[in-house]
Amino acid sequence: MNAYDPQNHWENVYETKNPDQVSWTQKKPETSLDFIRSSGLGKDASIIDVGGGDSHLVDFLLKEGYENITILDISAKALDRAKQRLGKAADKVKWITTDITAFEPAETYDIWHDRAAFHFLTTPEQVSKYINIAEKNITHCMILGTFSRNGPTRCSGLDIQQYDEQSLAQQFEKGFEKIKCITEDHTTPFGTTQNFVFCSFKKR
Repeated sequence: MNAYDPQNHWENVYETKNPDQVSWTQKKPETSLDFIRSSGLGKDASIIDVGGGDSHLVDFLLKEGYENITILDISAKALDRAKQRLGKAADKVKWITTDITAFEPAETYDIWHDRAAFHFLTTPEQVSKYINIAEKNITHCMILGTFSRNGPTRCSGLDIQQYDEQSLAQQFEKGFEKIKCITEDHTTPFGTTQNFVFCSFKKR
């Protein structure tokens, strides 16, 4: 039996499925945008979208005038899709292809955004690596969205780790203070409902 290779898995997903065939697609990521706006930082704030893939968040951030955006994803194919969609505007964005648990940032980030990447980390080692990277490289705030206790237990053929407000805050309590948490239903392109918990945290 072949060992699971996360990069191959995600390259295959983006190679074989269109945006309307994957559950995480959103036309407008309003909740993420609201949390980013509520950070109180200016349009020159350095923002990283972890697991950003071909999400439309970057499109709306550029439209709103944010100037310092980085998109990180394990799948080069996902990032290529986003670049093609953005056209010349893609040149205004920094693109990083890596597994988040192996990420070695060359800079720090005022705003760290992650919708639906963290919950794919299911071992203590993976979670610990993520938390260490976040603690060292975030200067202001972190915005995390994961499947809630009422959400799916699997996504894209993989097990995920569900969270609620308390368990998410507990994971990051050493380096971050919880600001606000909400739950929301996300309707997938094929009409199913996924319940998310979204939390914002301030760097201690």
